[in-house]
Amino acid sequence: MKYRSTRGLPSDEPVSFEDAVLTGLAPDGGLYVPDVDDPTSHTASTLPYLSHAEILSLAPLPFHALAFRLLRPFIATSPTDGGIPDADLQDILARSFATFTHPDVTPVVPVASDDVQGLHILELFHGPTFAFKDVALQVVGNLFDYFLNRRNAAAAAAGRPLTRLTVLGATSGDTGGAAIYGLRGRESVRAFILHPRGRVSPVQELQMTSVLDANIHNVAVAGATFDDCQDIVKALFADPAFRAKHNLAAINSINWARILAQTVYYFKAYLLLHSRHAAGKDEAIKVRFAVPTGNFGDVLAGYYAKRMGLPIESLLVATNENDILHRFFETGSYTKPVAAAAAPAASSSSSDAVKMTLSPAMDILVSSNFERVLWHFLAAGASGSADASSSAQPASAAIKSYMTQLSTTSGFTVPASLHAKARATFASHRASDAATLATIAKYHAATGYVLDPHTAVGVAAAEAVPSAAGTQFTVVLGTASPGKFPEAVWAAVGGEAVVAYEAFAPEGLVRLKGLPTRATVVTVEGVERDERKRSGVDGVKWVIEQTI
Repeated sequence: MKYRSTRGLPSDEPVSFEDAVLTGLAPDGGLYVPDVDDPTSHTASTLPYLSHAEILSLAPLPFHALAFRLLRPFIATSPTDGGIPDADLQDILARSFATFTHPDVTPVVPVASDDVQGLHILELFHGPTFAFKDVALQVVGNLFDYFLNRRNAAAAAAGRPLTRLTVLGATSGDTGGAAIYGLRGRESVRAFILHPRGRVSPVQELQMTSVLDANIHNVAVAGATFDDCQDIVKALFADPAFRAKHNLAAINSINWARILAQTVYYFKAYLLLHSRHAAGKDEAIKVRFAVPTGNFGDVLAGYYAKRMGLPIESLLVATNENDILHRFFETGSYTKPVAAAAAPAASSSSSDAVKMTLSPAMDILVSSNFERVLWHFLAAGASGSADASSSAQPASAAIKSYMTQLSTTSGFTVPASLHAKARATFASHRASDAATLATIAKYHAATGYVLDPHTAVGVAAAEAVPSAAGTQFTVVLGTASPGKFPEAVWAAVGGEAVVAYEAFAPEGLVRLKGLPTRATVVTVEGVERDERKRSGVDGVKWVIEQTI
């Protein structure tokens, strides 16, 4: 399978899986998607598709073997096509998930609820950094290593210089830690991870900055939001000379390999539930997934899983008070908040528009991965254009127009047909901080289960939005250990005297306290773009140039 940009031109050649992984962001600023036309029918999908019987046949497989079966059709087998032979891919996946502490890797845990039918938490926090990002980033780190080693072996044999990759990423908290743990100590990779100073939890910051490996570089951007950090990353990728000079690669969920790896736990959750409640039966069970959503990558993986044949009843997008996605599903308009829209062009920060909440990994103004699902809807003919259903190009032209409007006028509105298709696929809900705290307190008091604030947003959404008739199970994606957000937990339950940190935090987080840290600070706030030195885009360029 080859990959194309969501903004690509007809003359653009599709790229291999290897190139899509190692670059992450397309040269035109678009995101890579499978180079197939998107049909209107899931059952006629030109993406790899499994029947229900084929899905059930995967139930006995351990997580890494399940991942191999699901990922294999998306990755060519021949190295000359940028692919990975079977044995190598199996090894990559086995090593990636060997770092998880639970035998199911991503277990599904029932939680008693009077308000949600068949409530379960899909615990995605049993990896090295106790967040869902580990599932994908352990894979991505090993893929980087594999492809670079292969390229460098060929270069050494031919007497050419060896390649080193400069991985660049922005984080609202969890991506940074997971990326760092996935890349630390790798000789052919140096990583620069940007985070908004003061807008990640203290534990998240410690997880990143306490990693002192020589190839890991944390950049704290003062006065910034995640969106500012992400804009800096995109600007550096949009600089052809800088990108080529340093072999830039993206680690954020804009990297296709991350989305692909995350589809696996949707299948795993379904198979675990089916084996418990419908063993020996061929019929599908009815499951909806509620997904705490910031950059749209996690719920996008659920969309792809559904397209691949998984019988998902519905996908519920759960946002906090930074609710651009919820507002889109309600109105069809994808617009930045008024504060961001009114900001002058030279403004260096979106901090006035992004609200600081108890769920900081979701404090995002613009959800980058939303571009991918819009492209698929458009390629399926949702725009009403006569030729969109048979060609991807009108979809790419529309996406390019939408993204231009987003950057110049702070938003866009889609046709009614496209909005209707989005609402038929996704439901949505916005949860306030007050609702988040109330949800944590409620479930701790009733069951003893401690929710992290992001997962609590998902549970609050599941309570607020009724499931379809006949739905048997609601699975909320548990995106992080509550131990990463003790302040929110204690605010909800009544303080540390009610529940000690060690009671809900894994040992790996408890041990972080007191460790030495290292980070470089650049600024973004209050500095005009043409005056930046060690600030913004130029400041991060300076850090990378000086370090290398």
